[in-house]
Amino acid sequence: MAKKILRASQAEIEAAVQALRDGDVVAFPTETVYGLGANANHVSAVRKVYELKQRPLTHPLIVHIDHRRFLHRWAHEVPEVAEKLAERFWPGPLTIVLPRAANVPDIITGGQDTVAIRVPSHPMAQQLLTAFGGGIAAPSANRFGRLSATRAEHVREEFGDAVRVVLDGGESQVGLESTIVSCLDGKVRLLRPGAVTLEMLRSVAGEVELAGADEHVPRVPGSLASHYAPQTPLQLVLADELEATAEQLTSDQRRIAVLAQRPPLRTYPSVTWINAGSRVDAYAHDLYVNLRTLDKTGCAHILVQRVPDTPAWDAVRDRLQRAATTYDIEVVEEDG
Repeated sequence: MAKKILRASQAEIEAAVQALRDGDVVAFPTETVYGLGANANHVSAVRKVYELKQRPLTHPLIVHIDHRRFLHRWAHEVPEVAEKLAERFWPGPLTIVLPRAANVPDIITGGQDTVAIRVPSHPMAQQLLTAFGGGIAAPSANRFGRLSATRAEHVREEFGDAVRVVLDGGESQVGLESTIVSCLDGKVRLLRPGAVTLEMLRSVAGEVELAGADEHVPRVPGSLASHYAPQTPLQLVLADELEATAEQLTSDQRRIAVLAQRPPLRTYPSVTWINAGSRVDAYAHDLYVNLRTLDKTGCAHILVQRVPDTPAWDAVRDRLQRAATTYDIEVVEEDG
C-alpha cells in the first residue's frame, strides 16, 4: 500500500529553504521521482549537485518552478504550443525544453542554448518552490546512471549525510521520470517518454515528432544509452524463455533474480522472483523499488521479462532498455 502523501511542516520547509539560500543541496519529492535540488541561480550550489551525483557537466538539469506564469523568467521564447502544453499538463509529469533566457547559467543547460523546465504537482514540491520563490535545478536523487529514488529512504541510502535536508513526501505517485518534449524551431519533439504519453501530447499539440537517434536534438536528462541501471547486470528476456534461462543460469548454483509479469511456473531454490503484474501504472510505480529490492539480494544477474511493445508501455520499455547492460551473461549449457 502506497504511503500517504505528506505535507511538510513549516519548520521542515524553512530548513529546506534556508539550505537552498545557503547554497546547499536538498532532496525533495515530486510525483515522478525524488529530486536532488539546488538554487538554480547559484552556480556553485548547482555544481554540488553534479559532484554529489558524479554527473557529467555536459548533462543538463531540469529547472523546477511552482507555476507556469514564471516560464518567461527562464525561457527566451515561449511558443504558443508550449503555452498550451503547460496549461494542459502543469502541474504534472511533463518537462518542456525551450530556448534559454540570457540569465540562465550554463551549468544548468550543459552549455546548450536550451533549458528544460517543469512544474511538479507533488504538494510538498509545491510547498518548497512557493516558499523558496525561485527555480530549483534538480535531477533525480541518485548516483548518475543508477536507479532513480522514489522514496526518501532511497536518497539517504545513496547520499547519507551529504544531503543537508531530505524532505519525506512518501512514495512518488508515478515512479518514472517526467516526459520530456522540446518546442523548438516550430516543432514539438518527444525526447523522453513518460506518464504524459505521445497520444496525450498529440491531443494538445497536434503533430509531435519522435526524435531520431541521428537527429540534432538537445541533450536532455536520461537520454544516454545506458541509464537507470541497477548494479547487478540486467538482461531482458521473452516471457516464454524466463524459466529456461533461469534454469540454465542456476545450474551451477548461482543465485539470480527475476522481475516478471506473472508468477513462476515452479519453485526455483536459487531464484528470487517478483511478479510485478500486468497493469502498466502499477508496474511503473513499483519498477525502481522492485529493481532495488532485487539488486540487494546478492544475485549474480537480474532477468526482466520484456514488457509489451505497445504505446502504453513506452516509458517503462525505455527505462528497461537503458537499464539492460551489454554484459554477456554466461549461460551454462546442460549436458546432453
